[in-house]
Amino acid sequence: MPRVYALLLLLTLALSGCSNLGYYSQAVGGHLEVMRASRPIKEVVEDPQCDPGLKKKLEEVHQIRDFASHQLGLPDNDSYRSYADLQRPYVTWNVFAAPEFSLRTEKWCMLVVGCVAYRGFYNQSEAEALAEELRLQGFDVYVGGVPAYSTLGFFSDPILNTFLRSGSPEVARVIFHELAHQMVYVEGDTAFNESFATLVENEGLRRWLEHKGNPQLRRVVDDRRQQKTSFVELVNSYRSKLHDIYASNLPDDAKRIAKAEVMGDMKRAYLSQQEAQGKPPVYKQWLEKDLNNAKIASLALYTKLYPAFEALLKEEDNNLPRFYERVRLLGSMPAAERTAALKQIQSSLQANDRHELTHVEN
Repeated sequence: MPRVYALLLLLTLALSGCSNLGYYSQAVGGHLEVMRASRPIKEVVEDPQCDPGLKKKLEEVHQIRDFASHQLGLPDNDSYRSYADLQRPYVTWNVFAAPEFSLRTEKWCMLVVGCVAYRGFYNQSEAEALAEELRLQGFDVYVGGVPAYSTLGFFSDPILNTFLRSGSPEVARVIFHELAHQMVYVEGDTAFNESFATLVENEGLRRWLEHKGNPQLRRVVDDRRQQKTSFVELVNSYRSKLHDIYASNLPDDAKRIAKAEVMGDMKRAYLSQQEAQGKPPVYKQWLEKDLNNAKIASLALYTKLYPAFEALLKEEDNNLPRFYERVRLLGSMPAAERTAALKQIQSSLQANDRHELTHVEN
């Protein structure tokens, strides 16, 4: 197909789509900017002008990338074998929107990928402009910076300064996560795609750290993951409270008051929890800035189906090739059947775990 058409098609995969020519124009221009800025990692590290710190990081990226394909069974291609410094903190900014009294995200639909729960921009001001339009329409809106995205193998995605700066564990997470999207991607099912990729990133990171044999770093990463898991569980408990409020027959003014009270309670509960555990409140800023339905819903996209994928991996005895095949099979099902199957897998494993616990106790 003509290159311009192929690029337009690609970018509907990487970003949320729209029929507006201006939107496609910024998407094409933004991605071309990323590709123009990229250089093969080998070329960068062999450059005498290369900063020693950057050289060291990129050499480890090479190890992580090989581990992803050779040990995790992720695609072995040219993605993440080049580097681009974009001179900004994020590569794109995603806009999420939800009604004032709903935790259901708005969706933007397009060919190839179906409907996704966000709309992405390479320019932050354009993302903020859309966000303001949506606010004026009465939506709760959240704009989140994105350090990486996947073109699903259509192009050779580079390592970006936007996530290289976060340290090797986070670089490994991103590489494993984005390569997982290249392996399995289900049109129009954001929660399925992101939950699957998040499971792969966590399992991949666990195996990478074992391979590296650094117990101290492993403890740090495990502690961060536990903090995130605990935070997500807390937010989900308050999601349920918000859902009940929105589903009630209360008048709108009463719903607004109740909504504000729940949001405030969530912040206080988190701070109290962290203080009781003697841990720093790492998610304090997340809760204090623009906390609304859209922000809470965006978090759920990456975790909603995570326990089911975790159960599926365990059901396959942590065998990644078999796990991937099961995920592909699930991805081929109609959406309702796919969701029901994942819930059944999760429920069956939980039932087995309870049975084993009872057996041990007896």
